[in-house]
Amino acid sequence: MRGHEPGSLFLKNVRYFDPSEGVSGFGNVLIRQGRVESLGDIRPSGAIPELDGDGGLLCPGFVDLHAHFREPGYEYKETIETGSKAAVAGGFTTVCVMANTDPVNDNSEVTRAIRERALDVGLARVYPIGAVTRGLGGEQLTEMGRLSEAGCIAFSDDGKPVSTSRILRRALEYSRLFDRPVIDHCEDPELSGRGVMNEGSVSADLGLAGIPNASEEVCVARDLSVLEISGGRLHVAHLSTAGGIRMVREAKRRNLSVTAETCPHYFSLTDEAVRCHGTHAKMNPPLRREMDRLAVIEGLKDGTIDVIATDHAPHAPHEKEQEFDRAPFGIIGLETAFPLSLALVREGHLTLAELIYRLSFRPAALFNLPHGSLVPGGLADFVLLDLSEEWEAGRSGYYSKSRNSPFTGMRLTGRVLRTIVDGRVVFSGEGETRG
Repeated sequence: MRGHEPGSLFLKNVRYFDPSEGVSGFGNVLIRQGRVESLGDIRPSGAIPELDGDGGLLCPGFVDLHAHFREPGYEYKETIETGSKAAVAGGFTTVCVMANTDPVNDNSEVTRAIRERALDVGLARVYPIGAVTRGLGGEQLTEMGRLSEAGCIAFSDDGKPVSTSRILRRALEYSRLFDRPVIDHCEDPELSGRGVMNEGSVSADLGLAGIPNASEEVCVARDLSVLEISGGRLHVAHLSTAGGIRMVREAKRRNLSVTAETCPHYFSLTDEAVRCHGTHAKMNPPLRREMDRLAVIEGLKDGTIDVIATDHAPHAPHEKEQEFDRAPFGIIGLETAFPLSLALVREGHLTLAELIYRLSFRPAALFNLPHGSLVPGGLADFVLLDLSEEWEAGRSGYYSKSRNSPFTGMRLTGRVLRTIVDGRVVFSGEGETRG
């Protein structure tokens, strides 16, 4: 509609739901200039575009604390534009992108370039995560102060653990000055060796080198010990083992400043998936055993695991179509995260309120990010959901530039209908074509 106010929208016939604010109801939502003006039994005034929600569930937009958009350097896998398209198609209004680009995001110039490109794309809010060490080399700390000023909201050498206890201690102490968390990929490279999947009966059957649970757990134990003497904020990336979860749970009981994430593949699949999905089920940490999968679910239920992230890790087809030993680790996850996570509600592990909280408010709060809120004055970053629609993952392709997912062809329940960022509809599920 010509002449309407930017960032203004009238949503009608929606079930609005914001568990962080205790808001639940049915009616209309009026957005002006990117903020909620009012909700309930209201009517718009002025030239404002209208959108009929047809009874869909309107929630705060999802926030992903762990993704890889590959730009700069690996645009053949993903770009900020294609990654942002995948994000909003999955209901994610905010995405935090890791530093293992080329050049590495270890200086303010790269940070600013990422932010500027994301603003040009104009879809999801994209926040860079800076490297802990220069060039991810594990030897010299980055200038965290300058990275923070440029827009980095956390620090991680993701893909690699922080190299030594001494470096981790210095990083935690230094990052305290800027109130930024250190995110660690918990893995002992010596224990992982040349492993390519979980160590166990499946790896033995397939003749593949295994990565033991201890590889994650030894590093978690180290990190928590260092945190206790250094202070700061530690965030454990993609927890996947029962032992790691147990240690984080105990650390929280001792009031250490530790938070943790897991990903949908760790509560949806086990290492048995490697038998039928091959390299599309290859990620690091690897898919574990059933006992670990159940421990991940229990960790989400009791709050040991704070949030659900995606670890969206796109790779080109020719890379994944290699022998298992040679193919890279990682799968895409932004477009399937919500329906896979919704299964936890259907199975009785989480309430819908708990799920939405772990996908939206809680991750935003951990990294001090803006988030959608269904109260007057709240930021208009929302996702409109159909909780019952069934669809086949990947049937029409993906918005991501890559296709590496073990969930392709799976029947999923729960779909994103619209995604709204700053009062603008940035994704509509109707009539869209994918690459």
